[in-house]
Amino acid sequence: MTELPLDQVRTLLAVVDEGTFDAAAQALHVTPSAVSQRVKALEQRTGRVLLTRTKPVRPTESGEVVVRFARRLARLERDARAELGMTSAGEPTRLSIAVNSDSLATWFLPALTRVPEELRITYELRRADQDHTAALLREGQVMAAVTSSPDPVTGCSVRSLGRMRYLAVASPAFVARWLSGWPEVPLREVIADAPVVGFDRHDDLQDRFLRGLRLADGAGATRHFVPTSEGFVDAVAAGMGWGMVPEQQAEPLLRSGGLLHLAADRPADVPLYWQQWKLESPALAAVATAVVAASERSLGLGSHT
Repeated sequence: MTELPLDQVRTLLAVVDEGTFDAAAQALHVTPSAVSQRVKALEQRTGRVLLTRTKPVRPTESGEVVVRFARRLARLERDARAELGMTSAGEPTRLSIAVNSDSLATWFLPALTRVPEELRITYELRRADQDHTAALLREGQVMAAVTSSPDPVTGCSVRSLGRMRYLAVASPAFVARWLSGWPEVPLREVIADAPVVGFDRHDDLQDRFLRGLRLADGAGATRHFVPTSEGFVDAVAAGMGWGMVPEQQAEPLLRSGGLLHLAADRPADVPLYWQQWKLESPALAAVATAVVAASERSLGLGSHT
C-alpha cells in the first residue's frame, strides 16, 4: 500500500501557505532544493500533479486533497500535544472558520462568547458569502463554516442551523420618490426600475424577490453594491435603494419608522448549515455546540439535527 510520507505532506502544505518554494524553504529551515525534491517525490508517489508552478503557487484539484489531509493532520497533532502537556504554557488553540457577513453582524459572534474560556481558543474568521464558504472548506483553508449548502464537503459533517429571514424594505423618503402610488398601486408596477442595493455581484436575493412578484427581468439597471452587512443596512436606510435586509437588523428600524416594509407577506428565508471537519477535537466540538445553541435562539425557523 502506497503511503504519504508526512515530511512530504507537510512540505506541500508549507508551499501552498507560503506561496513559493523559496518562502516554504525559509519557513521549514531547509533549502529550496529540498522543498522541490520533496514535492516532486510526493507527486511521483501519488501519480498526480499537485501544484501549479505559478506565483503564488496554487494546488491542483489533487493537490487540494493532500492539503486538506495535511491541515487535518496538523490539527490532530496540535490536539494530541495539548492533551499530552507538550504545548507551551498558555498556548491557545487556533480555529479557522468561514462565516457569511450577515451572520457575523447578527447572531454568530455572541455564540463564540459562550465557548468555555478555559479551552483557550483563538479564532481566525474568514468572511465569505454563505454560498461560497463551502469552497473554503473544500480547499482546506478553514476547519468549519456557516454555509447554505446541505451537502457535506468530503471529510466534513453537516448540521442544520435554521433559516435567516430577509425582508424587502426601503426608507420612507425612497418610497415617496421612487414608489409613487404604492401601496394603492401594486408593488410590481412601480419597483422594477427603482434603484436597488446589493451586497455584491453574487447577491441575488433582490432578484429572487422580484421574480416572486413575476418580474422575470429582476431588478433595474441602477444597482449599488455595498459589501458589508452594516453598510448595506445603512445604504438602504439612507435611501440609496431598496434591499433585502436581515430581519434582526431591520426590526429596530421598522419600529422607529426608519424603514418601511415593502411586502411583509413575502419574506425570503435562506437556510444555513454548520459544516466542520470530522475530527475528535474538543475545541471544535465546543464551538459547534455553542453555534448550534445560538442558532436555535436566533434562527428558530428551521429544524435542527
